Amino acid sequence: MGKKGGGKGSGGKAGGSSSGVSGGKLKACNHVKARHILCEKQGKLFEAYQAMCEGWLNDGEKVPPSKFGELAQKYSECSSAKRGGDLGWFPRGKMEGTFQSVAFATAEGDVSQPFKGANGWHVILVEGRKA
Repeated sequence: MGKKGGGKGSGGKAGGSSSGVSGGKLKACNHVKARHILCEKQGKLFEAYQAMCEGWLNDGEKVPPSKFGELAQKYSECSSAKRGGDLGWFPRGKMEGTFQSVAFATAEGDVSQPFKGANGWHVILVEGRKA
């Protein structure tokens, strides 16, 4: 997995976005725009996450949404896979509890750690946050 289209100038360290962050804490928001990868099996999701780590995250770079989308098309078992995992904007209360908690706790531009939700294993890329 290379870094085509997502070179060094594409962002800061993983987990360290300043967008939507105030004093080291995320600002409260009521809507999140996100992409995700959903897999029934933990191993398949970790394969996708490993590709992100090797391509960008281990170097402190952001995963470009287009590249996350390609990985979603390849690995995700959700119907959103054909849209690159794009879930669009969603408000608090729309998603399952664990998924919502992780999505609203992830800074804009960051990728979550893999986690188990009610529907299987997920990783989320947050593309936007708004009140």
